Amino acid sequence: MEYINLPDYKSLATLKAVVELGSVNRAANALYIGQPAVTKRLRSLDSCYGVPLMQQQGRKLELTIAGEKVYTYARLVLQHQESLLDDLASLRAGHNRLRLEVTFAIGEHILPDILMHFADSQPDLRIESRLGYSRRIHTRLATGLADIALLEQSPRHPSIKSEPWMQDELLLVCGPGHVLWDHEAIDLTELETLHYVLREAQSSIRNTLDKTLHKENIKLDYIDMEVGSTDTIIEILQRGKQVSFLPQFAIKNFLKRGSLHQIKIKKLHINRTLWIAYNLTNLSPQTVDSFISMLKAIATQRSIQSPTL
Repeated sequence: MEYINLPDYKSLATLKAVVELGSVNRAANALYIGQPAVTKRLRSLDSCYGVPLMQQQGRKLELTIAGEKVYTYARLVLQHQESLLDDLASLRAGHNRLRLEVTFAIGEHILPDILMHFADSQPDLRIESRLGYSRRIHTRLATGLADIALLEQSPRHPSIKSEPWMQDELLLVCGPGHVLWDHEAIDLTELETLHYVLREAQSSIRNTLDKTLHKENIKLDYIDMEVGSTDTIIEILQRGKQVSFLPQFAIKNFLKRGSLHQIKIKKLHINRTLWIAYNLTNLSPQTVDSFISMLKAIATQRSIQSPTL
């Protein structure tokens, strides 16, 4: 392959700026160069790839089909470049960096323990954590923009290795004052009569719940609210009007304190596995083993069942 003919970062950054800022003039100002230089860089990309990447539509420049592909590539390449520069800056400062991504529920309730444990046990390792939805985390792992992740769904990609971390269960719970507060169990069909506050449709918790209930031919007709935070749902449940399905690891202490009550469902358990996933090309086996050992220790401290890895 003729690497000499590949585009440079400045040209890719210019295309990205023109697309995202909406004009050559704005891109020139943002990049501190003249408009002719912007135009020259765009033409060099056309020449490099052998097809026009942008076309004039009225007063606006818009991406062609080929341009859409190059723009997507440019975003990814520049993200990798930014990540590389961060890695090198960490090495110059005498630190190693680990990019950790977790789902929102795990981030709310377990991530603080993880960060504090790492700060105590490995002070030379800099942890950069990010919360997100499972699908986005899968993509960032596969493209090398994340090193390791804690997930509620196992990704499937040849560059990603995943291992079970710990077992969890989605529990039906209510707050004080709810009509089911003193009930130990209900029939499966009674689920259709209740009012709910649930996690949003994109969340792993909701995906698991919806798939399980669909298999049981149960439809929840009274979803009063969809909320993007488990902690917020717990607060809403205290009003005593709705019930919710929440992960056991997130509500264990609330159940112990008596601020939430579990309502068992006859003939239904929504069990699931939480996962550790990592990019095979980003991490050494020693780093992975060390991280998994630390996670198992945290699971033990929290008295959460950890499966054999």
